[in-house]
Amino acid sequence: MIVKRKFSTFSLSFLDIMSCGFGAVILVFLIIKHDVNSKNELQQSELQAEVNLLQEEVSQGKEHLVKIRNSLAQLNQDLVETDGLAKMVNNEIDAIKNKIVLLDVEGEEQQRINMEIQLQSLFVDKKKLEQEIAEGNNARRFSGQGDRQYLTGLKLSGARILILLDVSASMLDNKIVNIIRRRNMSDNIKRQSAKWQRAVRAVEWLVAKFPLESHFQLYTFNSRTQASAAETTGQWLSISDQKQLNNSLSKLRGIVPQGGTSLINAFQSIASLDPLPDNIILITDGLPTQGVNKGNKSTISGKDREILFKRSLEHLPQGIPVNVLLWPMEGDPMAASAFWRLALLTTGSFMSPSKDWP
Repeated sequence: MIVKRKFSTFSLSFLDIMSCGFGAVILVFLIIKHDVNSKNELQQSELQAEVNLLQEEVSQGKEHLVKIRNSLAQLNQDLVETDGLAKMVNNEIDAIKNKIVLLDVEGEEQQRINMEIQLQSLFVDKKKLEQEIAEGNNARRFSGQGDRQYLTGLKLSGARILILLDVSASMLDNKIVNIIRRRNMSDNIKRQSAKWQRAVRAVEWLVAKFPLESHFQLYTFNSRTQASAAETTGQWLSISDQKQLNNSLSKLRGIVPQGGTSLINAFQSIASLDPLPDNIILITDGLPTQGVNKGNKSTISGKDREILFKRSLEHLPQGIPVNVLLWPMEGDPMAASAFWRLALLTTGSFMSPSKDWP
């Protein structure tokens, strides 16, 4: 006899299955919830690290800004004092002029002569004070013949200014035969070359005109490229830091022009600066004579030099104005047009200053 049992949804087996199902759902939920919390905690940690880094950069920026403001305040105070002294000198000059007029009327010749001598001395003092006022906003003083400040159109502004100075053997003279002669002379004679000394004075003039709040770097290039103060290669230097500025210029005066010219290496070196410059001043005397490495030929044609120049442009970072100062050089007629196009393409400037500058 077969006994049929009735099916019930609340039997023990069915409840066991339902319990297992609910348990699995709860376990999956807990696992997913834990993973979400872990990701949130990781994201929060990364964001907090970025916030801390930004706060540190802001703090350093504020400290640098305070130093700049203090320097500017001191300069303004010096200018006010100098201007006050100039006014006092003007008052003394007027008073002496009045005395001279009276002495002329009274016929006291010797006193009048003494007064005129004193007046001339005051005029000299006045001229010095006026010069100090004019140079009050310069990074450093530059002494030359007269007041040659006439490089109109040269862009000296920027937060980070890079000077690229050609130190190849061609900077020894304007003529090829004299370059060959000087290459065999002593280092001291090479340094005293008129063309090279003019290049050094040009750099000194330029840095004296840079904004006080800007940064600069001075790179020299021939077959290789490095900072004039080699230990600062890849670093930006503050123009208001007189110690760093004088060190770079002092090292520059000790350099001996020699070797070939690799403009490719010079342009590639720009990438070592972080951040990149926002203004480049290129001082050279002609088209490059080498690529990345020295070639096997002892001579190079003008056409090959043009090709090397075009290749070097491929390594120049985009968006940076290049201001070219071209020194004269015998036997390189295409240099002027090539560097003029470079300045035009980069929205920079091009000029070949007269022999009496700076």
